[in-house]
Amino acid sequence: MGLQRRRRQERRMVPVVPVRAALSAAALLLLVVLTSHSFLASSPLFVDAPAWSTHRQQPGLAKASSLLLKNPMQAHQNAAGAVEDFRVPSGGGKRVSDLWGTKLSKNFYGCSNASSGFAEAEVNTLPNRYLMIATSGGLNQQRTGIIDAVVVARILNATLVVPVLDQKSFWKDASDFADIFDVDWFITSLSKDVNIIKELPEKSGKTIRTPAMRVPRKCNARCYENRVLPVLMKKHVVKLTKFDYRLSNKLETDLQKLRCRVNYHALKFTDGIQVMGDTLIQRMKAKSKHFIALHLRFEPDMLAFSGCYFGGGQKERTELGAIRKRWKSLHASNPEKERRHGKCPLTPEEVGLMLRALGFGKDVHLYVASGEIYGGEETLAPLKALFPNFYSKETLATTEELAQFSSYSSRMAALDFIVCDGSDVFVTNNNGNMARILAGRRRYLGHKRTVRPNAKKLYSLFLNRTSMTWETFSSKVRTFQKGFMGEPDELKPGRGEFHEYPSACICESSKKTAHSNFSIETETGKINTNLTAREVNSNEDSDWVELDYGENTPLGGSAPNGTELEYDAFIKQEDPELEEILSD
Repeated sequence: MGLQRRRRQERRMVPVVPVRAALSAAALLLLVVLTSHSFLASSPLFVDAPAWSTHRQQPGLAKASSLLLKNPMQAHQNAAGAVEDFRVPSGGGKRVSDLWGTKLSKNFYGCSNASSGFAEAEVNTLPNRYLMIATSGGLNQQRTGIIDAVVVARILNATLVVPVLDQKSFWKDASDFADIFDVDWFITSLSKDVNIIKELPEKSGKTIRTPAMRVPRKCNARCYENRVLPVLMKKHVVKLTKFDYRLSNKLETDLQKLRCRVNYHALKFTDGIQVMGDTLIQRMKAKSKHFIALHLRFEPDMLAFSGCYFGGGQKERTELGAIRKRWKSLHASNPEKERRHGKCPLTPEEVGLMLRALGFGKDVHLYVASGEIYGGEETLAPLKALFPNFYSKETLATTEELAQFSSYSSRMAALDFIVCDGSDVFVTNNNGNMARILAGRRRYLGHKRTVRPNAKKLYSLFLNRTSMTWETFSSKVRTFQKGFMGEPDELKPGRGEFHEYPSACICESSKKTAHSNFSIETETGKINTNLTAREVNSNEDSDWVELDYGENTPLGGSAPNGTELEYDAFIKQEDPELEEILSD
């Protein structure tokens, strides 16, 4: 009996191993199928079909070729009630009225000539007053410092020494002013406004000792007269350090117009940079009648500085967290809050979806201005799938052509600046220095279309996109982007910044349109902006700060020198701050 019982048990145990093996094989096969399905759903080949589907994902399976706005579990939960798949068309479909231009641009033009009461430099400049400026940051942050330096010299009735560019902070670019900008043109074109010299003159064969000081942010004309002028009158020369956003947004009209003359007329790139930039534009236009330039801003350093999270799991948190430690005074981040408040850049995939929803089809040619992309080709794959005509300066030019620029971050940035300026549509992925300066420049020079993502509204839309049809999604994108498309009459969302909205330098050639929020000046009249008191006050009290990431705390840091300390009595020390806006 015992033997029979053991034999029955042995017969029951025999199939156990094959069943387990079969189940394991089936599970492995299912995983391969699901993984293949996930990869195909976002691969460039899949988009070549009539429509691109973003299918509901299974918990635990991440999309293969992009960083996700949400983790896979959230995607599954969001999609649980979906009736249809999220299908992205390859064509543009329904679009805004005119993708390649703004409706009212013909009614507006740049106007920055000085009024008859604006005294020329030879009358305004007093002898034995010299102003030196040390700019801070990357190319575009330094550009704002140069522009404001000219205006400050005018306020102080001083001769301006050609500004010194920052060579030590985050960017570590050894370029001088004359390596990037045409210094002779800069001096000559502004000769009626401000007296400018290349070097400080010597006194008795010796260089004049230069006291250094720093003024508060957004210092107005009276601030400079109270803080800097006493030092200038006593010492005859003063050097203002870390000169970035040290001049108020609100100045009298003639000083605002001087800002525009510097920015849009006097600051020209050197011939070598300009010729190469123009060559890149010509090569883009040879490929298509129109092209988009996208300032992507998805580099590792920028993402780390943002404090945002893009769905890359613990690997992303570890990598970006390590980079983030470079800036010791960075506040602890709340990624969900940052994205909810619209302070995170869109992922390349999200930018592509926004452009497709606005009506740009896959035939559109796209120039991408960017450094190293976090995640590399894997991150770019969805954007390239949506817009396969994808170019950069590295793909348009040979290594030999770029050799004279490639070792200098500012010169490479200048090439991108030129191409973005020359594009039919400029798309910015953040509200940093380059984005703001180009937005203002494009308004001044013909109101070429500039698209800025309404990141605050788009956040929830991207989070829930798999729970709606493409038609619903694209309709909502177009609604949310009203006021963010670079129209001359669009309301200013958020807070004012002169370089982005140079209203004192924009004139209207016909009667004010019914939808315009500006009462624009005539050539000799004064501008009257129809802004609420809250909007006007927010220009100066903004928490929307303007520095390039990492540049108010240079790597390695350095204490002010003795000369700076000597004159600290004339200025108010700044509180330690780290900028919330992401910049270039």
